[in-house]
Amino acid sequence: MHLHILGICGTFMGSLAILASELGHRVTGSDANVYPPMSDQLAARGIALHQGYDPAPLDARPDLVVIGNAMSRGNPAVEAVLNRGLDYCSGPEWLARHLLNRRHVIAVAGTHGKTSTTSMVAWILECAGHDPGFLIGGVARDFGCSARIGSGSHFVVEADEYDTAFFDKRSKFIHYRPRTLLLNNLEYDHADIFPDLAAIQRQFHHLVRTVPGEGVIIAPTADSALQEVLSEGCWSRRQAWLGCLERGETIPQSGWWARLVKEDGSAFVVGRDGVQRAEVQWSLLGRHNVANAVMAMAAAADVGVDPVVAAAALGRFQGVKRRLEVIGSGDGITVYDDFAHHPTAIATTLRGLRRRIGNQSLLLLIEPRSNTMRSGVHRRQLPAAWSSADAVFWYQPEGMDWVPAADPTVPVHRFTSVTGMIERLVAERGRWQHLVIMSNGGFDGLPRRLVEALGLAVP
Repeated sequence: MHLHILGICGTFMGSLAILASELGHRVTGSDANVYPPMSDQLAARGIALHQGYDPAPLDARPDLVVIGNAMSRGNPAVEAVLNRGLDYCSGPEWLARHLLNRRHVIAVAGTHGKTSTTSMVAWILECAGHDPGFLIGGVARDFGCSARIGSGSHFVVEADEYDTAFFDKRSKFIHYRPRTLLLNNLEYDHADIFPDLAAIQRQFHHLVRTVPGEGVIIAPTADSALQEVLSEGCWSRRQAWLGCLERGETIPQSGWWARLVKEDGSAFVVGRDGVQRAEVQWSLLGRHNVANAVMAMAAAADVGVDPVVAAAALGRFQGVKRRLEVIGSGDGITVYDDFAHHPTAIATTLRGLRRRIGNQSLLLLIEPRSNTMRSGVHRRQLPAAWSSADAVFWYQPEGMDWVPAADPTVPVHRFTSVTGMIERLVAERGRWQHLVIMSNGGFDGLPRRLVEALGLAVP
């Protein structure tokens, strides 16, 4: 079967393209924004990419057109699909019909940490010999890819709450029907499609309704928004993530918990139901990643993986590309690439790094690219979010008419071009020891350009 995918370089649709190719389908695709790492993955698989949305690739009359949620009416390729009567569906619908319906689905949902947690679950199952299938919204370094079919009975999927397609406004995750569901956390996001938090909670409860009674839902007790969702009705088994215990705090007799061995989160013990089960020593940092890890261990335990085995797997876990990924270093300078684009993710990532580097200088370079960020919804939260940094280089895109609130403790320098940022950093070489680039897009090539301009070694 010939599948043509519109929006193929998105993290989800690109991963779907890889899965379809593994199933033996001929896959082609179109996209307006092509940049690594997804474009590299697709090229390595021999998947033909067409720049832009010219309808010409549809002249071959593919058997099925899979339409990404970034596509809308008026798009030339979409209009051609409709006018020519070509068969089409959404990405989540294709995934559910062709792969998930035969597997034990482990889904990871939440505002933050989905990609990292999904990768951790898949890696734990891999190390335990389960050969899982997976679809991750990023490139898992341990696998070198974002998706694969796998031969085992489990399929791990990053469950995004964003809408499915222009013709299906339900959240993507409604299609997945998991038997094991991880709910990491829940905050307001995606201001372009959700008017308020209650609207997102409604979609999350629709997801909860799809989990069978014999299935399990794992969720943090301290997240009030998620607890409100579950209070609306829950028909499945539940497991609780209780959080990181402080020193001297009594060990709870039910639920999952952790206690830090090192303050930066690089070592911690994990317990369940009053008993310490394992200790994790790994390369990641931050309490947010400790939470992700325990959730992943809980999911793995639900399908029979001992926490000791899971802890050993996490000890070898390399993480996900663009999650505080070191992309260049040398001469006392380290440059990181990170996907964070919400105040909570920005804060937890920087706080974890600060605990590791101590008083060394830390500069944040940030692109407000997501629809929520560009709309200014989080403008008042940003100063607190980057309080662990010493300064911020803020990219001001054309057409955005607001700037972050002033904060005298962390100076914010505004730039209207990435070239200007790079020139400033080259001129100030040696002032900053740790440079963290944050964007959920390409940032006009800043990560690569900056490493090259500073002459740093690439890992």
